[in-house]
Amino acid sequence: MSRYFITVTCEGRTDPEAIIGYDPPLQTYFLQAFPHEETDPALWIGTRPHEVDTIDDLHSAALAERYDFVPLPSEIAAKLIADRAAAAGRLNPGGAIGELLKRLNQPD
Repeated sequence: MSRYFITVTCEGRTDPEAIIGYDPPLQTYFLQAFPHEETDPALWIGTRPHEVDTIDDLHSAALAERYDFVPLPSEIAAKLIADRAAAAGRLNPGGAIGELLKRLNQPD
């Protein structure tokens, strides 16, 4: 799982230690911002499998919740894209894990 610090804003507030990354097991980008003392972060997008496929989708989801992280530093954007590409190459469809997934996804 990759994790990079970025700045997220929301209604005049700023979280300079927000975390953006890619989660290979869930195959989703994620964003966490504004720590909360009693619960998870106030903003946490990308907690379900395949929830966020692109950085643009992540930005749209954040905006829908009134949060923003633009401009995203280009070096972080490049790393996120590379992280997803690297994770995609880890699953070999012909390997043991790929065969197991095929059997699990076959109807009875």
